[in-house]
Amino acid sequence: MNQKKLALLSVWDKTGIVDFARGLVEQGFTLISTGGTEQTLQAAGLPVQSVAQVTGFPEILDGRVKTLHPKIHGGILARRELETHRQQMEKYDIPSIEVVAVNLYPFAATVAKAGVTMEEAIENIDIGGPTMVRAAAKNYRQVTVVVNPDRYPEILQELAEKGNTTEATRFALAVEAFNHTAYYDSLITRWLAAQTKESPLFPETLVLPYTKVETLRYGENPHQQAAFYREPQAAPGTVAAGKQLHGKALSFNNLNDLNAAWEMVLEFEEPAAVAVKHTNPCGIAVGEDLYTAFTRAYEADPVSIFGGIVAVNRPLDARTAEKLSAIFLEVIIAPAFSDEALAILTRKKNLRLLEIPLPEQRETLELKKVSGGLLLQTLEPTAISSEGWQTVTEKEPTPSQLADMVFGMKVVKHVKSNAIVLVKDGQTIGIGAGQMNRVGAARIAVEQAGAKAAGSILASDAFFPFRDTVDVAAAAGVTAIVQPGGSVRDEESVAACNELGLAMVFTGIRYFKH
Repeated sequence: MNQKKLALLSVWDKTGIVDFARGLVEQGFTLISTGGTEQTLQAAGLPVQSVAQVTGFPEILDGRVKTLHPKIHGGILARRELETHRQQMEKYDIPSIEVVAVNLYPFAATVAKAGVTMEEAIENIDIGGPTMVRAAAKNYRQVTVVVNPDRYPEILQELAEKGNTTEATRFALAVEAFNHTAYYDSLITRWLAAQTKESPLFPETLVLPYTKVETLRYGENPHQQAAFYREPQAAPGTVAAGKQLHGKALSFNNLNDLNAAWEMVLEFEEPAAVAVKHTNPCGIAVGEDLYTAFTRAYEADPVSIFGGIVAVNRPLDARTAEKLSAIFLEVIIAPAFSDEALAILTRKKNLRLLEIPLPEQRETLELKKVSGGLLLQTLEPTAISSEGWQTVTEKEPTPSQLADMVFGMKVVKHVKSNAIVLVKDGQTIGIGAGQMNRVGAARIAVEQAGAKAAGSILASDAFFPFRDTVDVAAAAGVTAIVQPGGSVRDEESVAACNELGLAMVFTGIRYFKH
Protein backbone atom coordinates (compact mmCIF):
# COMPACT_ATOMS: atom_id res chain seq x y z
CA MET A 1 0.00 0.00 0.00
CA ASN A 2 1.20 3.49 -0.84
CA GLN A 3 2.46 5.07 2.41
CA LYS A 4 3.00 8.57 1.04
CA LYS A 5 1.22 11.43 2.77
CA LEU A 6 -1.50 12.50 0.38
CA ALA A 7 -3.54 15.69 0.22
CA LEU A 8 -6.55 15.97 -2.08
CA LEU A 9 -7.22 19.55 -3.21
CA SER A 10 -10.31 20.34 -5.28
CA VAL A 11 -11.66 23.85 -4.74
CA TRP A 12 -13.87 26.27 -6.62
CA ASP A 13 -12.65 29.21 -4.57
CA LYS A 14 -8.92 29.30 -5.30
CA THR A 15 -8.15 31.88 -2.59
CA GLY A 16 -4.92 30.86 -0.85
CA ILE A 17 -4.82 27.41 -2.43
CA VAL A 18 -1.38 27.81 -4.04
CA ASP A 19 0.27 28.86 -0.77
CA PHE A 20 -1.53 26.06 1.07
CA ALA A 21 -0.46 23.49 -1.52
CA ARG A 22 3.12 24.75 -1.44
CA GLY A 23 3.18 24.47 2.35
CA LEU A 24 1.90 20.92 2.16
CA VAL A 25 4.55 19.95 -0.39
CA GLU A 26 7.25 21.45 1.83
CA GLN A 27 6.00 19.18 4.62
CA GLY A 28 6.24 16.05 2.47
CA PHE A 29 2.75 15.76 1.08
CA THR A 30 1.96 14.53 -2.40
CA LEU A 31 -0.81 16.51 -4.03
CA ILE A 32 -3.84 15.05 -5.80
CA SER A 33 -6.20 17.35 -7.65
CA THR A 34 -8.84 17.82 -10.33
CA GLY A 35 -9.76 20.18 -13.14
CA GLY A 36 -9.20 23.86 -12.51
CA THR A 37 -7.42 23.32 -9.19
CA GLU A 38 -4.95 20.98 -10.84
CA GLN A 39 -4.26 23.55 -13.56
CA THR A 40 -3.77 26.31 -10.99
CA LEU A 41 -1.25 24.23 -9.05
CA GLN A 42 0.61 23.20 -12.22
CA ALA A 43 0.76 26.85 -13.32
CA ALA A 44 2.38 27.66 -9.97
CA GLY A 45 5.05 25.03 -10.65
CA LEU A 46 3.85 22.59 -8.01
CA PRO A 47 3.99 18.81 -8.50
CA VAL A 48 0.47 17.41 -8.63
CA GLN A 49 -1.17 14.15 -9.65
CA SER A 50 -4.57 14.08 -11.27
CA VAL A 51 -7.34 12.04 -9.67
CA ALA A 52 -7.43 10.01 -12.89
CA GLN A 53 -3.78 9.00 -12.31
CA VAL A 54 -4.69 7.71 -8.86
CA THR A 55 -7.89 5.91 -9.86
CA GLY A 56 -6.80 4.74 -13.30
CA PHE A 57 -10.15 5.96 -14.55
CA PRO A 58 -10.76 9.15 -16.53
CA GLU A 59 -13.21 11.93 -15.76
CA ILE A 60 -16.48 11.11 -17.54
CA LEU A 61 -19.91 12.57 -18.31
CA ASP A 62 -18.64 16.10 -18.92
CA GLY A 63 -16.92 16.15 -15.54
CA ARG A 64 -19.97 14.97 -13.59
CA VAL A 65 -17.96 11.97 -12.35
CA LYS A 66 -14.39 12.65 -11.29
CA THR A 67 -13.78 11.73 -7.66
CA LEU A 68 -16.61 9.21 -7.10
CA HIS A 69 -14.30 6.19 -7.01
CA PRO A 70 -13.29 3.58 -4.36
CA LYS A 71 -9.64 4.62 -4.55
CA ILE A 72 -10.62 8.15 -3.53
CA HIS A 73 -13.36 7.45 -1.03
CA GLY A 74 -11.65 4.36 0.31
CA GLY A 75 -8.57 6.48 0.93
CA ILE A 76 -10.65 9.06 2.78
CA LEU A 77 -12.98 6.77 4.76
CA ALA A 78 -10.63 3.94 5.74
CA ARG A 79 -10.07 3.50 9.48
CA ARG A 80 -6.34 2.95 9.66
CA GLU A 81 -6.49 1.38 13.13
CA LEU A 82 -8.59 -1.55 11.82
CA GLU A 83 -6.61 -4.47 10.43
CA THR A 84 -9.42 -5.41 8.00
CA HIS A 85 -9.39 -1.88 6.53
CA ARG A 86 -5.60 -1.93 6.16
CA GLN A 87 -5.74 -5.30 4.45
CA GLN A 88 -8.39 -4.14 1.99
CA MET A 89 -6.45 -0.97 1.21
CA GLU A 90 -3.39 -3.13 0.53
CA LYS A 91 -5.37 -5.59 -1.59
CA TYR A 92 -6.95 -2.91 -3.79
CA ASP A 93 -4.00 -0.50 -3.78
CA ILE A 94 -6.01 2.28 -2.12
CA PRO A 95 -3.84 5.23 -1.02
CA SER A 96 -4.37 6.82 2.39
CA ILE A 97 -5.54 10.43 2.04
CA GLU A 98 -4.81 12.55 5.11
CA VAL A 99 -5.89 16.05 4.03
CA VAL A 100 -8.96 16.97 2.00
CA ALA A 101 -9.40 20.61 0.96
CA VAL A 102 -12.66 21.12 -0.92
CA ASN A 103 -15.15 23.93 -1.45
CA LEU A 104 -18.16 23.72 -3.70
CA TYR A 105 -19.56 24.98 -7.00
CA PRO A 106 -21.10 28.44 -6.50
CA PHE A 107 -24.75 27.44 -6.61
CA ALA A 108 -25.88 30.59 -4.80
CA ALA A 109 -24.02 32.86 -7.21
CA THR A 110 -25.39 30.94 -10.18
CA VAL A 111 -29.05 31.21 -9.22
CA ALA A 112 -28.61 34.87 -8.26
CA LYS A 113 -27.94 35.73 -11.91
CA ALA A 114 -30.80 37.25 -13.86
CA GLY A 115 -32.41 34.80 -16.25
CA VAL A 116 -30.71 31.69 -14.88
CA THR A 117 -32.23 28.53 -16.37
CA MET A 118 -33.13 25.36 -14.53
CA GLU A 119 -30.51 23.49 -16.58
CA GLU A 120 -27.79 25.96 -15.63
CA ALA A 121 -28.74 25.75 -11.96
CA ILE A 122 -28.79 21.95 -11.97
CA GLU A 123 -25.35 21.76 -13.61
CA ASN A 124 -23.99 23.89 -10.76
CA ILE A 125 -25.09 21.45 -8.10
CA ASP A 126 -21.89 19.88 -6.81
CA ILE A 127 -22.03 16.14 -6.16
CA GLY A 128 -18.48 14.90 -5.78
CA GLY A 129 -17.42 17.83 -3.60
CA PRO A 130 -20.01 17.40 -0.83
CA THR A 131 -19.45 13.64 -0.91
CA MET A 132 -15.72 14.06 -0.26
CA VAL A 133 -16.33 16.68 2.39
CA ARG A 134 -18.81 14.51 4.26
CA ALA A 135 -16.59 11.45 3.97
CA ALA A 136 -13.57 13.31 5.32
CA ALA A 137 -15.63 14.89 8.12
CA LYS A 138 -17.02 11.49 9.10
CA ASN A 139 -13.47 10.15 9.38
CA TYR A 140 -12.18 13.21 11.26
CA ARG A 141 -10.13 11.07 13.66
CA GLN A 142 -7.70 10.46 10.84
CA VAL A 143 -8.47 12.99 8.10
CA THR A 144 -8.14 16.77 8.12
CA VAL A 145 -10.96 18.35 6.11
CA VAL A 146 -10.80 22.01 5.09
CA VAL A 147 -13.70 23.92 3.49
CA ASN A 148 -12.69 27.43 4.54
CA PRO A 149 -9.59 29.02 2.93
CA ASP A 150 -9.11 31.14 6.05
CA ARG A 151 -8.09 27.95 7.84
CA TYR A 152 -5.11 27.18 5.60
CA PRO A 153 -2.43 29.07 7.57
CA GLU A 154 -3.34 27.62 10.96
CA ILE A 155 -3.43 24.08 9.55
CA LEU A 156 0.00 24.49 7.97
CA GLN A 157 1.33 25.87 11.24
CA GLU A 158 -0.06 22.96 13.25
CA LEU A 159 1.33 20.43 10.77
CA ALA A 160 4.73 22.08 10.95
CA GLU A 161 4.79 22.24 14.75
CA LYS A 162 3.24 18.86 15.57
CA GLY A 163 3.63 16.73 12.45
CA ASN A 164 -0.14 16.44 12.21
CA THR A 165 -3.28 18.29 13.18
CA THR A 166 -4.70 17.45 16.59
CA GLU A 167 -7.90 15.49 16.93
CA ALA A 168 -9.53 18.52 18.52
CA THR A 169 -8.67 20.58 15.44
CA ARG A 170 -9.92 17.87 13.10
CA PHE A 171 -13.18 17.60 15.01
CA ALA A 172 -13.72 21.37 14.83
CA LEU A 173 -12.99 21.26 11.09
CA ALA A 174 -15.44 18.36 10.68
CA VAL A 175 -18.21 20.34 12.36
CA GLU A 176 -17.43 23.25 10.04
CA ALA A 177 -17.49 20.87 7.06
CA PHE A 178 -20.89 19.39 7.88
CA ASN A 179 -22.22 22.90 8.39
CA HIS A 180 -20.81 23.81 4.97
CA THR A 181 -22.58 20.96 3.16
CA ALA A 182 -25.81 21.42 5.12
CA TYR A 183 -25.91 25.10 4.14
CA TYR A 184 -25.15 24.18 0.54
CA ASP A 185 -27.97 21.64 0.41
CA SER A 186 -30.36 24.09 2.05
CA LEU A 187 -29.61 26.65 -0.69
CA ILE A 188 -30.46 24.09 -3.34
CA THR A 189 -33.62 22.99 -1.55
CA ARG A 190 -34.80 26.54 -1.08
CA TRP A 191 -34.21 27.54 -4.72
CA LEU A 192 -35.74 24.39 -6.24
CA ALA A 193 -38.81 24.66 -4.01
CA ALA A 194 -39.32 28.24 -5.16
CA GLN A 195 -39.52 27.10 -8.78
CA THR A 196 -42.88 25.42 -8.38
CA LYS A 197 -46.23 26.91 -7.43
CA GLU A 198 -47.11 23.61 -5.79
CA SER A 199 -44.37 24.06 -3.20
CA PRO A 200 -46.03 24.10 0.26
CA LEU A 201 -45.96 27.38 2.16
CA PHE A 202 -45.28 25.45 5.35
CA PRO A 203 -43.23 22.32 4.47
CA GLU A 204 -43.07 19.34 6.81
CA THR A 205 -39.39 20.02 7.44
CA LEU A 206 -38.03 23.55 7.41
CA VAL A 207 -34.45 24.34 6.41
CA LEU A 208 -33.29 27.95 6.69
CA PRO A 209 -29.91 28.91 5.22
CA TYR A 210 -28.31 31.99 6.77
CA THR A 211 -24.76 33.29 6.85
CA LYS A 212 -23.22 35.41 9.56
CA VAL A 213 -22.70 39.04 8.64
CA GLU A 214 -20.95 39.97 11.86
CA THR A 215 -20.66 39.32 15.55
CA LEU A 216 -22.30 42.20 17.41
CA ARG A 217 -20.86 43.92 20.48
CA TYR A 218 -23.72 42.53 22.56
CA GLY A 219 -27.43 41.76 22.39
CA GLU A 220 -30.37 43.67 23.78
CA ASN A 221 -28.36 44.13 26.97
CA PRO A 222 -24.59 44.25 27.58
CA HIS A 223 -24.49 40.83 29.29
CA GLN A 224 -25.95 39.10 26.19
CA GLN A 225 -23.96 37.86 23.20
CA ALA A 226 -25.34 38.40 19.70
CA ALA A 227 -24.69 38.11 15.97
CA PHE A 228 -26.38 39.26 12.76
CA TYR A 229 -27.18 36.78 9.98
CA ARG A 230 -28.31 37.33 6.41
CA GLU A 231 -30.41 35.26 4.04
CA PRO A 232 -28.65 34.20 0.82
CA GLN A 233 -29.28 36.80 -1.86
CA ALA A 234 -31.16 39.07 0.55
CA ALA A 235 -33.53 41.00 -1.69
CA PRO A 236 -32.90 44.69 -2.46
CA GLY A 237 -34.99 46.85 -0.20
CA THR A 238 -34.42 44.70 2.89
CA VAL A 239 -32.46 45.66 5.98
CA ALA A 240 -30.00 42.80 5.44
CA ALA A 241 -29.18 44.15 1.97
CA GLY A 242 -28.85 47.75 3.17
CA LYS A 243 -25.62 49.72 2.87
CA GLN A 244 -24.22 51.60 5.84
CA LEU A 245 -22.72 54.87 4.65
CA HIS A 246 -21.51 56.35 7.93
CA GLY A 247 -21.33 56.02 11.68
CA LYS A 248 -20.59 53.45 14.35
CA ALA A 249 -21.28 49.76 13.85
CA LEU A 250 -24.94 48.88 14.12
CA SER A 251 -25.96 47.22 17.38
CA PHE A 252 -28.50 44.47 18.01
CA ASN A 253 -31.07 47.03 19.14
CA ASN A 254 -30.27 49.32 16.21
CA LEU A 255 -30.94 46.51 13.74
CA ASN A 256 -34.13 45.46 15.46
CA ASP A 257 -35.44 49.03 15.68
CA LEU A 258 -34.43 50.11 12.20
CA ASN A 259 -36.16 47.06 10.74
CA ALA A 260 -39.35 48.15 12.50
CA ALA A 261 -38.94 51.72 11.24
CA TRP A 262 -38.31 50.60 7.67
CA GLU A 263 -41.33 48.28 7.63
CA MET A 264 -43.50 51.14 8.90
CA VAL A 265 -42.40 53.76 6.40
CA LEU A 266 -42.94 51.33 3.51
CA GLU A 267 -46.68 51.38 4.28
CA PHE A 268 -46.97 54.82 2.68
CA GLU A 269 -46.91 55.85 -0.97
CA GLU A 270 -46.79 59.60 -0.27
CA PRO A 271 -43.68 61.22 1.30
CA ALA A 272 -43.53 59.85 4.85
CA ALA A 273 -41.27 59.92 7.90
CA VAL A 274 -41.25 57.55 10.86
CA ALA A 275 -39.56 57.96 14.23
CA VAL A 276 -39.14 54.78 16.28
CA LYS A 277 -38.11 53.92 19.84
CA HIS A 278 -37.90 50.29 20.98
CA THR A 279 -39.70 49.09 17.81
CA ASN A 280 -42.76 51.28 18.49
CA PRO A 281 -43.42 54.47 16.52
CA CYS A 282 -43.28 57.69 18.50
CA GLY A 283 -44.21 59.83 15.50
CA ILE A 284 -45.38 59.15 11.95
CA ALA A 285 -46.56 61.66 9.39
CA VAL A 286 -47.00 62.22 5.68
CA GLY A 287 -46.62 65.49 3.81
CA GLU A 288 -46.40 67.11 0.42
CA ASP A 289 -42.62 66.71 0.61
CA LEU A 290 -40.12 64.95 2.86
CA TYR A 291 -39.27 68.05 4.89
CA THR A 292 -42.93 68.57 5.77
CA ALA A 293 -43.42 64.89 6.56
CA PHE A 294 -40.46 64.77 8.93
CA THR A 295 -41.34 68.07 10.59
CA ARG A 296 -44.80 66.73 11.37
CA ALA A 297 -43.42 63.35 12.56
CA TYR A 298 -41.04 65.18 14.89
CA GLU A 299 -43.78 67.43 16.21
CA ALA A 300 -45.94 64.36 16.93
CA ASP A 301 -43.62 63.54 19.86
CA PRO A 302 -40.52 65.76 20.15
CA VAL A 303 -39.59 64.13 23.47
CA SER A 304 -39.58 60.42 22.61
CA ILE A 305 -37.70 60.88 19.33
CA PHE A 306 -34.53 61.71 21.31
CA GLY A 307 -32.08 58.85 20.74
CA GLY A 308 -34.45 57.22 18.27
CA ILE A 309 -34.35 55.97 14.71
CA VAL A 310 -35.83 57.79 11.73
CA ALA A 311 -36.84 56.23 8.42
CA VAL A 312 -38.03 58.09 5.33
CA ASN A 313 -39.35 56.80 2.01
CA ARG A 314 -37.84 59.43 -0.27
CA PRO A 315 -34.20 60.34 -1.05
CA LEU A 316 -32.99 62.52 1.81
CA ASP A 317 -32.40 66.15 0.80
CA ALA A 318 -30.24 68.83 2.41
CA ARG A 319 -33.10 70.79 3.95
CA THR A 320 -34.49 67.74 5.75
CA ALA A 321 -30.96 66.66 6.72
CA GLU A 322 -30.37 69.99 8.45
CA LYS A 323 -33.48 69.47 10.56
CA LEU A 324 -32.49 65.90 11.35
CA SER A 325 -28.98 66.96 12.35
CA ALA A 326 -30.39 69.21 15.06
CA ILE A 327 -31.69 66.13 16.95
CA PHE A 328 -29.77 63.34 18.67
CA LEU A 329 -30.58 60.21 16.66
CA GLU A 330 -29.03 56.75 16.52
CA VAL A 331 -29.84 55.83 12.90
CA ILE A 332 -31.31 57.46 9.79
CA ILE A 333 -32.61 55.24 7.00
CA ALA A 334 -33.43 56.46 3.49
CA PRO A 335 -33.63 55.05 -0.05
CA ALA A 336 -30.80 57.46 -0.94
CA PHE A 337 -28.93 60.49 0.39
CA SER A 338 -28.05 63.55 -1.66
CA ASP A 339 -24.39 64.63 -1.55
CA GLU A 340 -25.43 67.73 0.36
CA ALA A 341 -27.41 65.68 2.90
CA LEU A 342 -24.43 63.36 3.42
CA ALA A 343 -22.12 66.32 3.96
CA ILE A 344 -24.44 67.66 6.64
CA LEU A 345 -25.13 64.40 8.46
CA THR A 346 -21.59 63.00 8.39
CA ARG A 347 -20.50 65.89 10.60
CA LYS A 348 -21.88 63.71 13.37
CA LYS A 349 -19.20 61.07 13.84
CA ASN A 350 -21.37 58.39 15.44
CA LEU A 351 -24.64 58.88 13.55
CA ARG A 352 -25.39 55.75 11.56
CA LEU A 353 -26.67 56.33 8.02
CA LEU A 354 -28.24 53.40 6.24
CA GLU A 355 -29.18 53.41 2.55
CA ILE A 356 -31.90 50.95 1.53
CA PRO A 357 -33.56 51.17 -1.88
CA LEU A 358 -37.33 50.89 -1.94
CA PRO A 359 -38.23 47.21 -2.45
CA GLU A 360 -40.15 45.87 -5.42
CA GLN A 361 -42.09 43.61 -3.08
CA ARG A 362 -42.49 43.21 0.67
CA GLU A 363 -41.59 40.27 2.89
CA THR A 364 -44.31 37.60 2.92
CA LEU A 365 -43.32 35.43 5.90
CA GLU A 366 -42.40 36.16 9.50
CA LEU A 367 -40.55 33.92 11.96
CA LYS A 368 -40.77 33.98 15.75
CA LYS A 369 -38.56 31.81 17.97
CA VAL A 370 -40.12 29.95 20.87
CA SER A 371 -38.44 27.63 23.33
CA GLY A 372 -37.67 24.44 21.44
CA GLY A 373 -39.42 25.53 18.27
CA LEU A 374 -40.27 28.12 15.68
CA LEU A 375 -43.45 29.91 14.66
CA LEU A 376 -43.92 30.86 11.02
CA GLN A 377 -46.74 33.04 9.71
CA THR A 378 -47.73 34.95 6.61
CA LEU A 379 -47.56 38.72 6.51
CA GLU A 380 -50.24 40.95 5.02
CA PRO A 381 -49.06 41.36 1.39
CA THR A 382 -51.55 44.01 0.25
CA ALA A 383 -51.69 47.70 1.05
CA ILE A 384 -54.28 48.82 3.58
CA SER A 385 -57.27 50.59 2.05
CA SER A 386 -60.85 51.34 3.03
CA GLU A 387 -62.24 48.93 0.47
CA GLY A 388 -64.68 46.58 2.17
CA TRP A 389 -64.86 48.59 5.37
CA GLN A 390 -68.30 49.01 6.96
CA THR A 391 -69.74 52.05 8.70
CA VAL A 392 -71.75 50.72 11.65
CA THR A 393 -72.98 53.99 13.19
CA GLU A 394 -75.64 56.48 12.29
CA LYS A 395 -72.93 59.01 11.52
CA GLU A 396 -70.79 58.45 8.41
CA PRO A 397 -67.08 59.40 8.44
CA THR A 398 -66.11 62.34 6.26
CA PRO A 399 -63.63 61.79 3.38
CA SER A 400 -60.85 63.38 5.46
CA GLN A 401 -61.71 61.19 8.45
CA LEU A 402 -61.71 58.11 6.25
CA ALA A 403 -58.27 59.05 4.90
CA ASP A 404 -57.01 59.40 8.48
CA MET A 405 -58.55 56.05 9.34
CA VAL A 406 -56.55 54.38 6.56
CA PHE A 407 -53.44 56.18 7.83
CA GLY A 408 -54.24 55.10 11.38
CA MET A 409 -54.60 51.42 10.48
CA LYS A 410 -51.27 51.53 8.64
CA VAL A 411 -49.70 52.77 11.86
CA VAL A 412 -51.56 50.63 14.39
CA LYS A 413 -50.53 47.54 12.43
CA HIS A 414 -46.95 48.16 13.64
CA VAL A 415 -47.69 49.17 17.24
CA LYS A 416 -47.37 46.59 20.02
CA SER A 417 -50.75 45.36 21.17
CA ASN A 418 -52.89 46.42 22.87
CA ALA A 419 -52.56 49.41 20.55
CA ILE A 420 -54.43 52.67 20.10
CA VAL A 421 -53.38 55.44 17.70
CA LEU A 422 -54.86 58.93 17.40
CA VAL A 423 -54.47 60.60 13.99
CA LYS A 424 -55.28 64.04 12.61
CA ASP A 425 -54.56 65.16 9.06
CA GLY A 426 -52.02 62.43 8.28
CA GLN A 427 -50.07 62.81 11.53
CA THR A 428 -50.00 60.69 14.68
CA ILE A 429 -50.79 62.79 17.72
CA GLY A 430 -51.07 60.08 20.36
CA ILE A 431 -49.92 56.44 20.56
CA GLY A 432 -50.75 53.94 23.30
CA ALA A 433 -48.67 50.77 22.90
CA GLY A 434 -48.22 47.41 24.56
CA GLN A 435 -50.83 47.75 27.29
CA MET A 436 -52.56 44.91 29.10
CA ASN A 437 -55.99 46.42 28.40
CA ARG A 438 -57.33 48.51 25.55
CA VAL A 439 -58.76 51.36 27.57
CA GLY A 440 -55.34 51.77 29.21
CA ALA A 441 -53.76 52.18 25.78
CA ALA A 442 -56.46 54.70 24.85
CA ARG A 443 -55.80 56.76 27.99
CA ILE A 444 -52.07 56.90 27.17
CA ALA A 445 -52.76 58.00 23.59
CA VAL A 446 -55.25 60.64 24.73
CA GLU A 447 -52.91 61.97 27.39
CA GLN A 448 -50.09 62.26 24.85
CA ALA A 449 -52.33 64.05 22.36
CA GLY A 450 -53.69 66.55 24.86
CA ALA A 451 -55.66 69.33 23.19
CA LYS A 452 -54.70 68.00 19.75
CA ALA A 453 -57.09 65.10 20.29
CA ALA A 454 -60.04 67.33 19.42
CA GLY A 455 -61.23 66.43 15.93
CA SER A 456 -58.94 63.40 15.59
CA ILE A 457 -59.76 59.80 14.70
CA LEU A 458 -58.89 56.78 16.84
CA ALA A 459 -57.55 53.55 15.34
CA SER A 460 -57.47 50.29 17.30
CA ASP A 461 -55.64 47.08 16.41
CA ALA A 462 -58.48 44.90 17.76
CA PHE A 463 -62.13 45.07 18.78
CA PHE A 464 -63.55 46.77 21.89
CA PRO A 465 -64.82 44.36 24.54
CA PHE A 466 -66.55 47.25 26.34
CA ARG A 467 -67.66 50.80 25.61
CA ASP A 468 -65.04 52.30 27.95
CA THR A 469 -62.60 53.11 25.12
CA VAL A 470 -65.35 54.96 23.25
CA ASP A 471 -66.09 57.02 26.36
CA VAL A 472 -62.41 57.94 26.85
CA ALA A 473 -62.08 58.90 23.16
CA ALA A 474 -65.23 61.01 23.09
CA ALA A 475 -64.27 62.86 26.26
CA ALA A 476 -60.97 63.84 24.61
CA GLY A 477 -62.68 65.16 21.47
CA VAL A 478 -62.16 62.21 19.11
CA THR A 479 -64.80 62.34 16.37
CA ALA A 480 -64.44 58.96 14.63
CA ILE A 481 -63.19 55.47 15.40
CA VAL A 482 -61.89 52.67 13.19
CA GLN A 483 -61.53 49.15 14.58
CA PRO A 484 -61.81 45.54 13.35
CA GLY A 485 -65.11 44.70 15.04
CA GLY A 486 -65.95 41.13 15.94
CA SER A 487 -66.67 41.36 19.66
CA VAL A 488 -69.80 39.76 21.07
CA ARG A 489 -70.37 43.22 22.59
CA ASP A 490 -69.92 45.24 19.41
CA GLU A 491 -73.44 46.61 19.78
CA GLU A 492 -72.45 48.25 23.06
CA SER A 493 -69.61 50.21 21.39
CA VAL A 494 -71.78 51.13 18.40
CA ALA A 495 -74.55 52.35 20.70
CA ALA A 496 -72.03 54.43 22.65
CA CYS A 497 -70.82 56.08 19.43
CA ASN A 498 -74.38 56.86 18.37
CA GLU A 499 -75.09 58.28 21.81
CA LEU A 500 -71.96 60.47 21.74
CA GLY A 501 -72.13 61.48 18.08
CA LEU A 502 -69.05 59.58 16.78
CA ALA A 503 -68.66 57.72 13.51
CA MET A 504 -67.40 54.13 13.76
CA VAL A 505 -66.06 51.93 10.99
CA PHE A 506 -65.35 48.17 11.12
CA THR A 507 -62.46 46.90 8.98
CA GLY A 508 -62.93 43.18 9.59
CA ILE A 509 -59.15 42.76 9.95
CA ARG A 510 -57.33 42.53 13.28
CA TYR A 511 -53.72 43.67 13.62
CA PHE A 512 -52.34 42.16 16.83
CA LYS A 513 -48.57 42.60 17.15
CA HIS A 514 -47.03 40.86 20.14
